[in-house]
Amino acid sequence: MTQRDRAGGRSPGSRSRRPAAATRSRPEGGPRPRVEPVVRRDRLRAVIEPVVVAAGFDLEDVSVSRAGRRHLVRVIVDADGGVGLDAVAEVSRSISAALDEAESTAGADLVAGEYQLEVSSPGVDRPLRLPRHWRRNVGRLVRVSAAQRQVTGRVVAADDDSVSLDVDGSVQQWPYADLGPGRVQVEFHRLDEVDDDDLADFDGSTDDEVEDEER
Repeated sequence: MTQRDRAGGRSPGSRSRRPAAATRSRPEGGPRPRVEPVVRRDRLRAVIEPVVVAAGFDLEDVSVSRAGRRHLVRVIVDADGGVGLDAVAEVSRSISAALDEAESTAGADLVAGEYQLEVSSPGVDRPLRLPRHWRRNVGRLVRVSAAQRQVTGRVVAADDDSVSLDVDGSVQQWPYADLGPGRVQVEFHRLDEVDDDDLADFDGSTDDEVEDEER
């Protein structure tokens, strides 16, 4: 994790498995017009997504929430095979530079006041919604709502249209349209396959328990 202030150079960062972060503050000046949360999030995504895609990753989410007196801009990126620490740090620097350039060009702040940029890869608690989410979790045990009931099975295969789950030894194929968001189940006898940070992220929360103010 790195800490960076727009006005005061760089300070040494504490290295972590995930994520990369930067702290940024707005230059002196008068108050800026209030920007609606959804509009702000869309503007951020418009700047960030091309940078992430150019780096060879998928932009999974951009959210803005309060962190004390500052805002926290959280960016989630992913790729087939996962995203390593060095790659996260590199794309974080690229995103930070793109935000600086966008604000300089537009002459306005994308986020009012000081904010912290955090770039990370998804944890195991990320809901499986898109085909690529299911594909990247082949081999893992998941729980999902299917045909108005809860199904727990191991992901055997996933393509653009459907996913195959091994449910109690029987392989069943489900179109994504018939499924709710899937949740990876932590298997305690397979903890050696789960990253420490992913395990720390797992809290068993439901889709309704979302803290971000703009999600």
